[in-house]
Formats: sequence, C-alpha cells, structure tokens
Amino acid sequence: MTKRPLDDTPIAPRGLGSIVSSAHLAEGALPALSEVEFGLNMISHAYGRWMVRCMAAAGVPDLSALDVQVLHHVVHRDRPKTIADLCLVLDVEDTHLVTYAAKKLQALGLVAGGRRGKEKTLAATELGKKACARYREVREALLSTAVAATGIDPRKLSEIATVLRALSGHYDQAARSAASL
Repeated sequence: MTKRPLDDTPIAPRGLGSIVSSAHLAEGALPALSEVEFGLNMISHAYGRWMVRCMAAAGVPDLSALDVQVLHHVVHRDRPKTIADLCLVLDVEDTHLVTYAAKKLQALGLVAGGRRGKEKTLAATELGKKACARYREVREALLSTAVAATGIDPRKLSEIATVLRALSGHYDQAARSAASL
C-alpha cells in the first residue's frame, strides 16, 4: 500500500478493496458488515424509488413507498388486515405511519375499512386489486425481466433473502440492547 503525498494516510491499491460508506465503522471486528450496510442503504433507497415510480407507472401516482407496501400487503392473500397486522409484517414500529397510509389509501378508494370484533380492518377494493395487478405487469416488464437477464440464479436470490431476514433479527436485538444503555 502506498502513502498519500502530503500525509501518512494509506491509499488503497488499484483493486480499491471494500466499498463502504463509513471507513471508521469498517475498522471494527467485522469489516464486511460495513459493506453489507452500505449495500442495504443503496438498495433500500433504490427499492423505495422503484416502488413509488412503478406504482405511478401503474396509474396511481403520489403514493409513498410505505403506502405502496401497505397496499400490497392488504391485497396479499385477499384477507382483511388490521393496522397491528400490517405493522408486524412490515416491521413498522410507528403505528401512526401505517394508520396515515391506510387513511390515504382509503381516500383513494384502494382499500376499504371494516371490523373484526373490536378491531378495525382494511380490505382491498377492486380498484386496489387492479392497481396491484398493473404494478405487477410493470414490475414484470421492467424489473423481473432485467434481473432474470443477469443470469442470477433464483436460488441465490432466495439465499440472499434468507440472510437479510436473519440479519434483521440481529439488528432488532442490537437496537433493543442499545435502547437500554
């Protein structure tokens, strides 16, 4: 490794090494975790942009990424969902964010309110189901086809999803621990 001209800071060799957003975090016990975190940051922002733009292309503009996720989950398995169900599955701690999304989706006629005992529920309307079907069509045309063309083995994508779910548990536990410090 060579040194920078005016100080003793090493310059990474031509291979560039790890791609991280915070080198000071990569100096710990598990530098690869910083690589994963940088990748998560990039994919989470890209995924959010994708959901918003895909739904707009499907004919429903002005939804946030969370609005889109709530709509898709309400449509999922064609069963009414409570706000608590949605918060749990989407891993959203702030109930008011999902409540706001639900109200917005109701105002647009994409979901309808109902009841299960004392709990309020949300169910997809025909308009909401059609919006999700159009989203799927756009997704297949623009995203699924492009990802499939890369030659990535679908089993590898499933493995990545498994690792991400496992890591989410570690981050949740670390967050609980940090909150008690």
